[in-house]
Amino acid sequence: FLSQLISVTPEIKPNGDRVISKAQLQNANLKTGPEAIVIRTLPNKTDKLNFQYTGTNPAYLEESATEFLVQKGFKHLLIDTPSVDREEDDGKLLSHHAWWNYPTKIRSGSTITEMIFVPDGIEDGMYFLNLQIASFENDASPSKPLLYALQ
Repeated sequence: FLSQLISVTPEIKPNGDRVISKAQLQNANLKTGPEAIVIRTLPNKTDKLNFQYTGTNPAYLEESATEFLVQKGFKHLLIDTPSVDREEDDGKLLSHHAWWNYPTKIRSGSTITEMIFVPDGIEDGMYFLNLQIASFENDASPSKPLLYALQ
């Protein structure tokens, strides 16, 4: 898939939540045409690779930000956070539901890949994405995303 990598510093809300907002994505110079969006949160420390996120309320996407990505035509969302939703949201899963347009007209060809890591040496921009997904049917599957520079 043609993909775009962007880096975003989550905003801190009055309640202490760290979120990626629609306004941030609107200002991220998103291109028209890529099927995948890859979001790297800043700061981008390597401790993301083995951090114990449970109980830390990690950064997440606001529902309106996810809706904006859908409106922009992205089919695949990759992010370095444990979830696109707030850790404790009483099962609402607002961003998951917004991404898949659940429960009305489900976008079954779309994917969310969480807990990725994009090293700092990889610059924001356009890439080819090889999204390798395990071949079994389930609501979740391990994947191995690979970004290739455009030449």
